[in-house]
Amino acid sequence: MTIYALILLSVGLAMDAFSVAVCKGLSMKKIDFKGGFITALFFGVFQGVMPLLGYFLGSTFASYITKFSHWVGLVLLGFIGGKMIWEALHDEEGEESKEYKLDIKELFILAIATSIDALAVGIVFATEKTNIILSVSLIAIITFALSFVGIIIGNKFGSKYESKAEIAGGAVLVILGVKILLEGLGVIK
Repeated sequence: MTIYALILLSVGLAMDAFSVAVCKGLSMKKIDFKGGFITALFFGVFQGVMPLLGYFLGSTFASYITKFSHWVGLVLLGFIGGKMIWEALHDEEGEESKEYKLDIKELFILAIATSIDALAVGIVFATEKTNIILSVSLIAIITFALSFVGIIIGNKFGSKYESKAEIAGGAVLVILGVKILLEGLGVIK
């Protein structure tokens, strides 16, 4: 695999994390660079670790993993997106509830949900004898950078539109979950 193909693959894999990072940025009244850095780091690390895991699993478990990965992505992203929409529509605590809070458990779930497809890519890397260290490093760095940019972009829009932006962000996560499902079922490419 050429370096250019690897960069394009890395950007493609990072798009799910970028979309989720935009949603996280939407929930910030004021940009939280530390929280944004940690969020982007979660996405970058998971996006890099999953192909590494896939590489070592090889094709032994490929059929089992890829058979259900799209359903896992739908459930995880659908749940978190639905939760965002619910909280935006049922804001009983007032303005204080709109403050961004770094939730490590939620980041963990989001990072897994957005990096499941990278697991399958790692299996492909094993069959093509790809330089795994270069590949996972590039995937992780590009995902980190795009996620951090996504948080900043989301914050610019979120601070202007508040709950509408949070509803839109939740809807994006649900749609992204449906997209992952449809791709996994072969309905769309």
